[in-house]
Amino acid sequence: MASKTKITREQLVAAGLDIVRAGGPEALNARAVAAALGCSTQPVFSNYASMQALEQDVLAAAQAAAQRYMDPAAGAGLPPYKAVGMGYIRFAREEPALFRWLYMRDRSGEEPADDRAENAGVLRLIMAGTGLDEDAAWLFHLEMWLFVHGLAATAATGYVRWDPALTGDMLTDVYQGLLARFRAKGSA
Repeated sequence: MASKTKITREQLVAAGLDIVRAGGPEALNARAVAAALGCSTQPVFSNYASMQALEQDVLAAAQAAAQRYMDPAAGAGLPPYKAVGMGYIRFAREEPALFRWLYMRDRSGEEPADDRAENAGVLRLIMAGTGLDEDAAWLFHLEMWLFVHGLAATAATGYVRWDPALTGDMLTDVYQGLLARFRAKGSA
């Protein structure tokens, strides 16, 4: 008798990511994962205590994918902070279902995140590139992020297809305008 193929947690998460990419997070369930792997639902529940636990691992994998896009080193010669913003928008364009799940879901029932702590690396980039202190860098990032998120949201929903060169120019314009305003206020 041939031994059964062992389905790993990594295979389950990869299948879950593909399901979310194709049908959104509402399509993620044990039967869909099992069908994607050509097995029963048994491997799902022998690897995970609940479907919610698998969903959390799939969400973490989606977050890791987003972080790879936003890695300043992946910015092909762009200034580091601009590379983060351009990566965020590119993630929205290339992975719209994952972007919507991560950044456009209703989070009102979730524990609030410590956004400032989670963005410590970005704040360091801003402070190094602008001379702003941490409080000013945080406000600068919030204002810049709202603009970047708006561009990304229109890309993720297919509302507008932004040309990457134009997107880069717009980010530079907003960045320079904000920086001039912050410097005029004496924040740097």
